[in-house]
Amino acid sequence: MIKKMEHTAIIVANMDHAIQYYSDMFGFKVRLRGSSNTREMAFLYLEDQPSMEIEFIRDIDPIGEYNKRGIVNHLAFAVEDINQAISYYEKKGIKFLSNQPNSTLEGGLMILFYGPNGELLQLIERARN
Repeated sequence: MIKKMEHTAIIVANMDHAIQYYSDMFGFKVRLRGSSNTREMAFLYLEDQPSMEIEFIRDIDPIGEYNKRGIVNHLAFAVEDINQAISYYEKKGIKFLSNQPNSTLEGGLMILFYGPNGELLQLIERARN
């Protein structure tokens, strides 16, 4: 049985740029970075939630269609106040896909934007009970 969400992998074109973006923009830290003959990888985490990571993969010598096999629709980041977060990240250069947050199924708010490799990212403010 599944115990927890472990990590999400994203194919990146430039490892240094991806790490810099997620570190500067969102505060992620690198736990592990390394490479083999075929690919470079890095695992990033947030200090407040070290058990969930993002894995970046950059193919050095592509083997087959590894980077084309899976599709991650989006990565979601929880925020306390979405309007405050939008203002903060707009000042850091993020261009959101809509002018304002949209409602979620549970009554919260969310907004989408793209990361440095075209990955779809989301800020979400959960509904308050």
